[in-house]
Amino acid sequence: MKTFVIGISGVTNGGKTTLAKKLQKHLPNCSVISQDDFFKPQSEIETDTNGFLQYDVLEALNMEKMMSAISRWMESPRHSPVSTDSGSTEEIPILIIEGFLLYNYKPLDALWNRSYFLTIPYEECKRRRSTRVYEPPDVPGYFDGHVWPMYLKHRQEIENITWEIMYLDGTKSEEDLFSQVYEELKQELTKHKCKCRGW
Repeated sequence: MKTFVIGISGVTNGGKTTLAKKLQKHLPNCSVISQDDFFKPQSEIETDTNGFLQYDVLEALNMEKMMSAISRWMESPRHSPVSTDSGSTEEIPILIIEGFLLYNYKPLDALWNRSYFLTIPYEECKRRRSTRVYEPPDVPGYFDGHVWPMYLKHRQEIENITWEIMYLDGTKSEEDLFSQVYEELKQELTKHKCKCRGW
């Protein structure tokens, strides 16, 4: 069965989850898998020389477990526990995978039909991050000492990726971002359906 897989990645507090949920509401037969659901327990997270817990790295995530969840969806997308509705048989099953480290993990490379990456400037990111409550909570200096440097490192790693990533301005309103991506996806899905039918 043909499927359509969308990646929504980018900076912490850039609006990934909000965008994914909004799209899920409007796209038929759409499921969402969030990378944040696959963090390892705190006891397995490494600490650097500054005492900062290394959460913003791939090693902090159980990526094998996440890949299993994606494989289960691929095998049976119409009966997925993460799907909003069964959708009509005409509709191509859509999976949105959202998370801060998607394009740095090679086994996911072959999946993407569309790839988005949300960016926001340093100051705005720091401001948004300070309003969120994390478990465990951010300690003083954590954003500058770990979160932002890791974001810059991982973003640099994906500069040489061979497939197209659409960069999105996370300072736009939720509505504007949603409209931009939704309109683009509608066109892509139409093309995809035609390809699947061999038109």
